[in-house]
Amino acid sequence: MTDVSARRTLPGLTYPEAYLGRVAEELSERFTGIFAAETVERYVLESYTGLLRTSKVKAHLAGHTVRFATDRLTALAQAKGAFAHDVPEVLFICEQNAGRSQMAAVITNALSNGRVHVRSAGSMPAAELNPSVVAAITELGLDVAEAFPKPLTDDVVQAADIVVTMGCGDACPIYPGKTYQDWDLTDPAGLPIEDVRAIRDQIVFRVEAMLNTLGVTPTGIQR
Repeated sequence: MTDVSARRTLPGLTYPEAYLGRVAEELSERFTGIFAAETVERYVLESYTGLLRTSKVKAHLAGHTVRFATDRLTALAQAKGAFAHDVPEVLFICEQNAGRSQMAAVITNALSNGRVHVRSAGSMPAAELNPSVVAAITELGLDVAEAFPKPLTDDVVQAADIVVTMGCGDACPIYPGKTYQDWDLTDPAGLPIEDVRAIRDQIVFRVEAMLNTLGVTPTGIQR
């Protein structure tokens, strides 16, 4: 495999070469026969640098890189037909991936009970989740502990069946054969918790309607 340190494309950044090299090797084994080692290595580095640009808590960066790179490679494998596409794939996009799209992803995952696979991304991701959004979601008894803002990448759009945008502008690439929806929802950034709850409840309503169109009966959540 090509030395990871040789792939420093962004000056001024310090890469944990040994760790990223191990991640690339492990993912190369996981995706053997689907992607070349060089492709996996590139995805790991791109995922790391993409998250590094906005990450405030560097202690979580390594773990987030593994999850982000794995999810992107999985999405690309699904788009190529190399991985099974057993349930509908839904992608939620907003600007910062810190509020609306994160709420929609968590709520959809809960209401679908695993019968829909969900991803979220941001056209200009924030450094962390909106604390009021975390509070509003937690009130429903849902967990956002593993959620973090992620940049929008082409691979997750390719894997999606339904792409739901929420004020991300023209950043989302358009592919034929996919269903695109635009949900006109207020950005919760800077709003009091009462207003965030109202946005959350609008998202619950819209998610329930979307699931019904997919033939998935929404399960109940704490209200």
